Amino acid sequence: MFTRIALFMLTNLAVLALASVVMSLLNVNPASMAGLLVVAALFGFGGSIISLLMSKWMAKRATGAMVIETPRNEAEQWLVQTVRRQAEAAGIGMPEVAVYDAPEINAFATGASRNNALVAVSTGLLRQMNRDEAEAVLGHEVSHVANGDMITMALLQGVLNTFVIVLARVIGGVIDSYLSGNREGNSRGIAYYVIVFALEMVLGLFATMIAMWFSRRREFRADHGGATLAGRQKMIAALERLQANHAASTLPSQVEAFGIAGGVGEGLKKLFLSHPPLEQRIAALRATQARAATVA
Repeated sequence: MFTRIALFMLTNLAVLALASVVMSLLNVNPASMAGLLVVAALFGFGGSIISLLMSKWMAKRATGAMVIETPRNEAEQWLVQTVRRQAEAAGIGMPEVAVYDAPEINAFATGASRNNALVAVSTGLLRQMNRDEAEAVLGHEVSHVANGDMITMALLQGVLNTFVIVLARVIGGVIDSYLSGNREGNSRGIAYYVIVFALEMVLGLFATMIAMWFSRRREFRADHGGATLAGRQKMIAALERLQANHAASTLPSQVEAFGIAGGVGEGLKKLFLSHPPLEQRIAALRATQARAATVA
């Protein structure tokens, strides 16, 4: 967690420095809202969109996932056939199907669009789950693709990044003007950049909380989608298997939010988790199952 915070701070420092250089080159007054919004949107959405477009390539590189071009055995053939059937049922293009080497039970989906996606499963999943459970996990990941979750997350992150950049500079400008005796214009002292950097850290943390809250809501929808594609009891069984064999995820940060398994945490750490607790996800499916039985 400390490593992530350090990387987050360094990334924000780099963005702050680069945005400041660009605004100086373009003669953009940080107090000018129109110019600030344009630059903020450029930086806010730019990184998110580039990451989205490169998501499949980065996921393959980061995990070492091998795409199944031609199935080499019965297990790979079953994987491809199952994903194809579920993709047709969900109304999306056939995703690439891949396997990556990892001991834990996990899988992820990523891609720039509903018709250009990747679904990958770990070798640990293939070893430790039966076919019904694995089918439900694949349904969960195909549902992420069908729901457009990768695109939605990228757009949400772009909006949040933009607001962080804008608010940090607006509030920073007000504070700096007050401390410097209402100095105006493009001239800014080192205190302004220190204030803006500190504000970006604080606002960035709040933005991350919002993004992770949305990510947790999205997991419930993907579980429901997996239950629709594979069967509710299979989805419940898959989550129970994850609960019984829970291990720390080895997925890289680029795709961790789109894995079937999530982290655990207490206190404030819960606000930064991309997945809700497994017991909550299982309870939600059981509640839906009970409501359906009552209606029937």
